[in-house]
Amino acid sequence: MVTLTPIIIGGYPFTAVTVRLPKTTLLTVSNDKGYIMCGALDVGLLNNVLADRQIIAGRAVGVKTIEQLLKAPLESVTLEAETLGIHVGMVGEEALLKMV
Repeated sequence: MVTLTPIIIGGYPFTAVTVRLPKTTLLTVSNDKGYIMCGALDVGLLNNVLADRQIIAGRAVGVKTIEQLLKAPLESVTLEAETLGIHVGMVGEEALLKMV
């Protein structure tokens, strides 16, 4: 099942997506500039193979809900996210606000 939920963070609109798969759940929160995601995100792939796309993204591990994703510290971020001041250890909500 796929669930799309509009959410407001700091007065800005984002879209939360939950994809329930067998034995795992994929979680993302995004806007038109970037996104944060659960541990399924491959930051190395984005930084190396897809570097020309300049993707702004961060990854949090061990999260099972959108609420946890928003509160969790990011375990890794893309190089492009770093240019906006997003860094490892930053909480998901905080990172999203740097993407507005």
